[in-house]
Amino acid sequence: MKIHEYQGKEILRQFGVPVPRGIPAFTVQEAVEAAQKLGGPVWVVKAQIHAGGRGKGGGVKVAKTMDELKERAEAILGMQLKTHQTGPEGQKVRRLYIEDGADIGKEFYISLVTDRATQKVAFIASSEGGMDIEEVAHSTPEKIITEVIDPLTGITADQSRKIAAAIGMEGHTVDQAVDLFAKLY
Repeated sequence: MKIHEYQGKEILRQFGVPVPRGIPAFTVQEAVEAAQKLGGPVWVVKAQIHAGGRGKGGGVKVAKTMDELKERAEAILGMQLKTHQTGPEGQKVRRLYIEDGADIGKEFYISLVTDRATQKVAFIASSEGGMDIEEVAHSTPEKIITEVIDPLTGITADQSRKIAAAIGMEGHTVDQAVDLFAKLY
């Protein structure tokens, strides 16, 4: 199934997962209107294509002023975005996602995948969040943990706490992680 980031985030929102506010835009004017509606003071202008690696490919930019937002939207919309997942031909950016910016103190990586060996859902997590999870997997695989989930019980609070501790969460963030992981599952 191929869906854009903004569509995936809407599904997550419906399940109570906290995600930043954002608005899709098909034109530069719609991007400006979206930013005005969100209010700022910082926005993220994101190319919406069916591929990962958009940030490294130049398809995700932070804007701190309305002029910057307009410049970034003009630069990204219509570009042929090339990432490690698109191949050399890239994909044309026909829509953007304008999202509230956030002050990020620490990034974590959390993913749910089908573990082919067990044929169960597995949580993959790392304290090394951000755009380079493939590089983390290659250079420091010990920083990535995998927790296979029994489909009869779903993810348990103990498993959630284990994952949270393994990636360096402490205090109230562990409780937030337990709630978040249950909603993600």
